[in-house]
Amino acid sequence: MKKEPSHDIIPDLSKNAATVLEKRYLRRDAEGKVLETSADMFRRVAETIAAPDKKFDKKADLKGLADTFYRMMTSFEFLPNSPTLMNAGRQLGQLSACFVLPVGDSMEEIFDAVKFTALIHKSGGGTGFSFSRLRPANDVVSSTTGISSGPLSFMRVFDIATETIKQGGTRRGANMGILRVDHPDIMNFIMCKADQRHLNNFNISVGLTEKFMQAVERDEEYDLINPRDKKVSSTLNARKVFHRIVVQAWENGEPGIIFLDRLNRDNPTPLVGEIESTNPCGEQPLLPYESCNLGSINLGKFVKDNTVDWKRLKTVVHDSIRFLDNVIEANNYPLQQIHDMTHANRKVGLGVMGWADMLILLGVPYNSEEAIKLGKKVMKFINDEGHLASQELGKKRGPFPNFKGSVFDNKGAPPMRNATVTTIAPTGTISIISNASSGVEPLFAVSYIRTVMDKNVLVEVNPIFEQIAKERGFYSEALMKKIAEHGTLHDIPEIPEDVRRVFVTAHDITPEDHIQMQAAFQLYTDNAVSKTVNFPNSATMDDVEKAYMLAYETGCKGVTIYRDGSRDEQVLTTGKKEEQQAVVAATPVEGEKKAVKRDRPKALKGWTYQMQTGCGPLYVTVNEDNSGLFELFTTMGKAGGCAASQSEAIGRMVSLAWRSGVQARQVIKQLLGISCHCPSGFGDNRILSCADAVAKAIQAHMAANGYDVSAETATQERGACPDCGGIVEHEGGCSVCRVCGYSECA
Repeated sequence: MKKEPSHDIIPDLSKNAATVLEKRYLRRDAEGKVLETSADMFRRVAETIAAPDKKFDKKADLKGLADTFYRMMTSFEFLPNSPTLMNAGRQLGQLSACFVLPVGDSMEEIFDAVKFTALIHKSGGGTGFSFSRLRPANDVVSSTTGISSGPLSFMRVFDIATETIKQGGTRRGANMGILRVDHPDIMNFIMCKADQRHLNNFNISVGLTEKFMQAVERDEEYDLINPRDKKVSSTLNARKVFHRIVVQAWENGEPGIIFLDRLNRDNPTPLVGEIESTNPCGEQPLLPYESCNLGSINLGKFVKDNTVDWKRLKTVVHDSIRFLDNVIEANNYPLQQIHDMTHANRKVGLGVMGWADMLILLGVPYNSEEAIKLGKKVMKFINDEGHLASQELGKKRGPFPNFKGSVFDNKGAPPMRNATVTTIAPTGTISIISNASSGVEPLFAVSYIRTVMDKNVLVEVNPIFEQIAKERGFYSEALMKKIAEHGTLHDIPEIPEDVRRVFVTAHDITPEDHIQMQAAFQLYTDNAVSKTVNFPNSATMDDVEKAYMLAYETGCKGVTIYRDGSRDEQVLTTGKKEEQQAVVAATPVEGEKKAVKRDRPKALKGWTYQMQTGCGPLYVTVNEDNSGLFELFTTMGKAGGCAASQSEAIGRMVSLAWRSGVQARQVIKQLLGISCHCPSGFGDNRILSCADAVAKAIQAHMAANGYDVSAETATQERGACPDCGGIVEHEGGCSVCRVCGYSECA
């Protein structure tokens, strides 16, 4: 009998959350009709994840447990990772977000990994790889008496495969590519995303060793090791290599860094294998063929009477660990090897979201010593209680099969059900559903503007700030818009000083504050902490280097940085020269002016940009005369067809506009973000259409040639969601829209 949709009301479900759930999570029929409500979805998940209890206790109260899970999720005290919400109780049934696959040094092993990647992406997961086992480029291949093409060439194979496969029918997969710093091809790897046209489906990180970092501190040479024979192939100066990593990260945010020895220091099962890689956002180190399911506690829900409700937090931690352990049983794994390794170690990753909300509700500034101390206290509590919960499950259900020989296998030690318990992941869309701040990040913005389909401008305001502003009598629509345009509260006198002190945003705090907070949570986290260290555009390479060294000194396991405006498509907000104003002349009508079209000189200087679109490569040529931007031509990589003709038409209209005095920023504003059926690329390199490619080529040209661009254009590009136009946040190496839930990472 067909189950009727529930009419339950979820009281704390925000409008944005309802939109995200309907668009990305709720079950639909073949025609796309929504078949369940948000309450139905949570009930579906709760019942599916409660069901495995029957395996361990024949008398288990499945209904009572399902009710507990349902209340925990619908109160937004806890939510699991997105694949669990999407797929629990449905045909696909793949519930994990994180996977790591091995890449061996043979053609068979490499293309097995490509095939396995396709299956994981099809099921909705993201994948991490270490390419460190592959012999370097131009090395000997004895089986063919030829030479190897090296790790980078095979990374491109994985990248193309990812681009081809739409993940779960909704989004493309995300990858992490790691190469050890002592691999002979390390310098080419560091530079592999310098032009941002390649490997757009990868985040990349350099795997740093303690030996390398010590050589950096001493300004010494270090050995490069050929993985084929484990022999020293050459040496490099460690400080110069480290500086090259810093330069590239300063320029476009990649590569990140991972401290490999620290990952393996905390490897709970060293006898099973060595940790070589993490998931795409870097917070989950895994052995080859391992997966991990994640979930996050919403800390903002645990402030009661201006203090932390430790009793309720303890209860939710224990229920969450039971939930995540049950996910391992309910999961439908894409590969038998992943099923076996996951069941052998039973890793789970309980993390947090709403940390910034908790601090605000307690009146504690994010960038304060008090916040650092509280972060350590909260995470230690969660980690300790999580381990106790895993021990309780271990007594009832048995320890994880690889327990013997693990770091927990001490005489008389309680059996652990799970090899790891805690992880701080980027919370992306689940924090939108919970109406919470993301992960352990500060607020991205207190107020921001978004333009909806009918071009109406809406002002989105942080709900806690809006409540405080109304209670204290300084709320107004005009003030909220002013905050959105200003980007910070710090010098807005209408807002009381104590409110300004607490409502700090990502760019109000220093990179050092970001790293100290990451280190505070890392201290009591089994796995790793995903966090973005934000830099202003004015930050220097020395600033980035200091942050990296601070991360090393404070015990972080990896770092992802983002310098505002550092990607090709992101136009700098300051520049050397202004755009030319429209050329005007007096008309016969008193007081009126009209634009005068500039004549084309015989010779112009120009630059050509290659943009990879879904229709193939598009070559955009921007020409200038002595007054500035003059004309634009486009050429498709393949001649003819509708795309080529439309692109030519865009070029003609842009040229006419510029010669008639229209500013380039206005052209960008009209073309940027236009979508078509066949987008291309990933992350900040995503091209939505040929029109979008033209806009981004103009932006790249202006950035490279020192033009100043209005804040309006810069703000839009800083985070324009391709689905809804909302602000996109950079979080742990991923881009997430806080309005509609658009995400480019698994």
